[in-house]
Amino acid sequence: MKLLRVGTAGAERPALLDRDGTLRDLSALVPDIDGDLLADASALARVRAAAESPGVLPALDPAGLRIGPPLGRIGKIVCIGLNYHDHAAETGAEIPAEPILFLKAPDTVVGPDDTVLVPRGSRKTDWEVELAVVVGRTARYLETAEEGLAHVAGYAVAHDVSEREFQIERGGTWDKGKNCETFNPLGPWLVTADEVPDPQALPLRLWVNGELKQDGSTAGQIFPVGEVVRYLSHFMTLRPGDVINTGTPAGVAMGRPEPKPYLRAGDVVELEVGGLGRQRQELKDA
Repeated sequence: MKLLRVGTAGAERPALLDRDGTLRDLSALVPDIDGDLLADASALARVRAAAESPGVLPALDPAGLRIGPPLGRIGKIVCIGLNYHDHAAETGAEIPAEPILFLKAPDTVVGPDDTVLVPRGSRKTDWEVELAVVVGRTARYLETAEEGLAHVAGYAVAHDVSEREFQIERGGTWDKGKNCETFNPLGPWLVTADEVPDPQALPLRLWVNGELKQDGSTAGQIFPVGEVVRYLSHFMTLRPGDVINTGTPAGVAMGRPEPKPYLRAGDVVELEVGGLGRQRQELKDA
């Protein structure tokens, strides 16, 4: 299923995109698309049954309707740094022996087509297309990558916007360059795991002002999805509604020759992950 949330920011209602491409209202069936829904197999089964029954769910007119983040009440966002061989190479970094972890605050999340704000004082705002993994079952001390995959509810497109000067040159951890306002557009859809048979075979692309900047595949991940979930479960409890951003392939501004083409107000970024939808953001000054 392709689950999504539509409406004004903070007042989104649950919906789905059916197999014919019709947008359908779920608000009479479930209160939201969140961790509670993803952990409730019977509720998901009701949603699936309604989606496959013509006329049960009312259609929505998408004209002028904002698409919000596809997941509400996100618990935590765990991010994996330097998780693609080619991205590590372009930044001059060694291949990590274990996944590099950092966190993003849930309030960085905006809709897939919402405005992204360039922080005040920013000189190095950068782009990163990523596969986002949404947890559907509580995960603690998992033993295998196969178990890790079994705890995934679905997948989405994430834009891990980053300010490199804040992240790297201002001391401390990466968090300062990763948690600026609007720095995690998510969506348009949460695609359930049954529709993504191989998360290691998804193309990722990103354009800036119409120019292709990133063109990679999740096949290039150093630590694949199942292993990432397994690994994280030994350091923290993963709960339904948590999100994992799994890293970006080569092609970011930081890896380009000088002068590096960092983002500025007025730029337009478009990105997609195969089968998971497409995003478009215009940048403005904060």
